[in-house]
Amino acid sequence: VSLTLTYFPVRGRAEVIRVMLKDQGAEFDEKVITMEMWKESTLKASCVSNPLFGQLPIFEDGDLTLYQTNAIRRHLARKLGLYGKDQREAALIDMMDEAIQDLLNKYIKLMFEKDDSGKEGYLKALPTDLKPFEKTLSGDKGSFLVGDKISLADYALVILLIHHQVLSPPCLHAFPSLQSYLKRLCARPNLHAYFHSDDFKNRPIIPGKRT
Repeated sequence: VSLTLTYFPVRGRAEVIRVMLKDQGAEFDEKVITMEMWKESTLKASCVSNPLFGQLPIFEDGDLTLYQTNAIRRHLARKLGLYGKDQREAALIDMMDEAIQDLLNKYIKLMFEKDDSGKEGYLKALPTDLKPFEKTLSGDKGSFLVGDKISLADYALVILLIHHQVLSPPCLHAFPSLQSYLKRLCARPNLHAYFHSDDFKNRPIIPGKRT
C-alpha cells in the first residue's frame, strides 16, 4: 500500500509524522507544497471547501485520506504497532501524548510571535513543563515513556526536545534523564541517519526559521 505525505517544505506539524515513518523504515512519498503553490493551486480550495479540514498535512494510505496531524499520528501508531501492548499502555500513551501536545502548542505560539518578547517568560516556565517527563523517565521502568517499546508519545517528545535545544541549547542541562533519553533515541539507526541528513538539516522548523 502506498503512503503519501503532503506538506509544506518545513518541519512544522508534519515532522513527527516523518520521524515515525523514517524510524520504522516505512516507504513513503512526500509531496512538497510551496506557499506559492498553496495559494495558486486548487489544493487549498479543495481543503477549505470541506469545513472539517482546510489545512495541511494530508496523509494518504492507499484509498484512505486523512487530515489533522494527530489523527494521522494515531493511525500510523496503530498501523505500525506504536500504541503499546494493551489498552492500559495505550491509555498511558494517550495521557503522555496529551501533555506533550500542551507543551507543543505553547511552543508553536512562541514560534509564530513576530518578535522575541515572549521568549524569556517561555523559557522561565519551561523547567516546570519538563519536570513531569524527567520524573517519568528517571525511574528504572525502561527506555521509553510507556512500556518497553517506542510509542506515539516518544516520537512527539523527541522532536519537541530537539527543537527546544535549538531555541535554548542549555534547556536540558538540569534534566539528566531527558538528556539520556534524547541521546538514546537519536542513536536509533534510522533516526540517526535521518537527523544527520540534509533533508532534515535544511528543512526550517517553521517558515523563516531554520534548524
